[in-house]
Amino acid sequence: MSDISKAFADGKAFIAFLTGGDPTLAASERYLVAMAEAGADLLEIGIPFSDPIAEGPVIQAANIRALSAGANVDGIFELARRVHAKIDTPLVFLTYLNPVFHYGYERFCERCRECGVSGLIIPDLPYEEQGELKPIAAKHGIDIITLIAPTSEGREAQIAKDATGFVYAVSSLGVTGVRSEITTDLARMVGDIKKQTDTPVAVGFGVHSPEQAAEIGAFADGVIVGSKIVSIIAEQGEDAEVPLREYVASMKNALS
Repeated sequence: MSDISKAFADGKAFIAFLTGGDPTLAASERYLVAMAEAGADLLEIGIPFSDPIAEGPVIQAANIRALSAGANVDGIFELARRVHAKIDTPLVFLTYLNPVFHYGYERFCERCRECGVSGLIIPDLPYEEQGELKPIAAKHGIDIITLIAPTSEGREAQIAKDATGFVYAVSSLGVTGVRSEITTDLARMVGDIKKQTDTPVAVGFGVHSPEQAAEIGAFADGVIVGSKIVSIIAEQGEDAEVPLREYVASMKNALS
């Protein structure tokens, strides 16, 4: 459907997340382009939301900073459009269902297509309730990225069979955030998913170090990092470009 498959075409994919508008929309634009140039294979842009229930303290704080700086849905669409004009790296949005619903499913998906956004990750949209949105998204060439968590056992097969774009394998119970240790049997979980689908499987939630990336890359098609990137931005503010480039390059090298 979309161009997300490009991210997985040349080996293991590194997927980088930031919250759009943190600390400013202009800084987000620079950081997204810099991460793509440093080796990120797919960029995930978070649409700031007042109640991001899947997020830990680091990304919650980024949402507050972005909203306080004036970021809104239209501003994030414009951010995506500008970034898409500069790079070929596929873009996806991470958003919650409320902003999409209030914007209007048809209008939201149409704008995604116009701005070069290839997929949507919606943590509070259960698989069983995708029916309202998924056909509209498909009409506009937008993939709804399915999340499979350790608690999805018994439902993994059906969820995986219907997946498009890539499968987001959630590494751990709880919210996003850097974890020193991931105790889930990820190799088993990813292996079970891959028995059901040819759609690539990327692992997120808690991944932050090159060592973790290398370990997970042995059995998954990619890794997703958000909290570590957002923490670099929180520490460096408008001066995060160089450390982000260095971090992304180190993670991509570990996967390679």
